[in-house]
Amino acid sequence: MKKFLCFLFLLPFLLSAQINESDSLKVKASLSLTGFFQQGNVETKIFRGRTDVSVKPWKKWVFKTKNSYVFQEFGGDKADEDILSLNFLYFNPERKLYPQVLGFVSTNFRREIDVRYLMGAGVTYQAIVGLDNWLKFSLTGEFEQTNFSETDFNRDEFDGEQTISTFRGTIWINGQYKILEKKMILTHESYFQPSLENGKNYRWQADIGIELPIWKFISFKVNYLHTFESIVIEGQKEQDRFLTFGVTLKSF
Repeated sequence: MKKFLCFLFLLPFLLSAQINESDSLKVKASLSLTGFFQQGNVETKIFRGRTDVSVKPWKKWVFKTKNSYVFQEFGGDKADEDILSLNFLYFNPERKLYPQVLGFVSTNFRREIDVRYLMGAGVTYQAIVGLDNWLKFSLTGEFEQTNFSETDFNRDEFDGEQTISTFRGTIWINGQYKILEKKMILTHESYFQPSLENGKNYRWQADIGIELPIWKFISFKVNYLHTFESIVIEGQKEQDRFLTFGVTLKSF
């Protein structure tokens, strides 16, 4: 809960619609808050917060950081408390094809991941270029290290390993589309991330959002997140789904 309160404290200062690093603005920021609350015979709390910030520290460079927090509690028992920080540095992102380096840090309460580190580099291709509508594909390679709090896994070959390290290759797809005369904004971000050393070690994620603008800087948002991990602690399911509702605040 301390992490949850700290994250809430930081959110107003970070001020998530999806941010396009190829835009010309020097600073862009957005905040999304979605969740669900039920109390009575059944008590349920679900909260998801996400911040996106893009900064141009130098003329041809763009730094983008995406940070999210997920908290779930059912009947007073905590089910999830996850932190994910995705950080990218792009060079010449206004071009059709441009390079990038990246570094990620994450934790996952239910999957019993104490901390996961990932660092790598790659390239991004802009298939559709525009302010309102855009589509991008990226290909990256990374080194990853995951520290678990348990050592009994669903795949026996990994049993006894508290730390699992591997090299990965990742395919990313993300885009944004303003439709119905800009009365609706559809966003999507997805990736497939296999290990280059072991075909049984892979994961994927799909994050889809629909925003209905209320005002220039505020939108109502519906968000669907689907995640899959092939290596999990014994007895856990490999996939999770989240459907949440809330608002998006942005500075642009």
